[in-house]
Amino acid sequence: MDGALATYGWMFLPFVVAAGSGLLAAFIMQARMEVALARQREGLVEIRGLLASQRRAMDERVRATEETVRRKALDEFMADIRVEERHYVKESTSLFLSQRSLVFQERVYFRNIPLTDWVEREYAVAEGSWGKALPETRVRQAGDALVRQPAGLLSHHQHAGGNDE
Repeated sequence: MDGALATYGWMFLPFVVAAGSGLLAAFIMQARMEVALARQREGLVEIRGLLASQRRAMDERVRATEETVRRKALDEFMADIRVEERHYVKESTSLFLSQRSLVFQERVYFRNIPLTDWVEREYAVAEGSWGKALPETRVRQAGDALVRQPAGLLSHHQHAGGNDE
């Protein structure tokens, strides 16, 4: 029986070696596949990080571009708005009173379209009467009632002159 076992052992030995080699090759291939998968995952993580940073950079660029466009549009709009000013001297006389006043008029335009009616500011320059009156400013918008303000309350830009008409 020892000879029969040895014969059977030598007969099955190539099958056992082939099975062992197959298992060893399978384990080595499994390890190689895991290493390749780990490398791919590392690459994927790097690419995702790169994409996330590019997305943030792109979002910042888009916001900056939108802000620039908004600012440019506002600047263009403001460039189209203008204020037309004119002034003249008005003299009014009555029986006991002669009065000279300086009248400033302003009007706001968008391109060539008037946005407001003429706003008048009237400053008393000289009065000839029995008594000396306090200097007054009269602010009037076309169609509105006359509003009187003391002359000391005027701001500097209201004293600026415009084009004569």
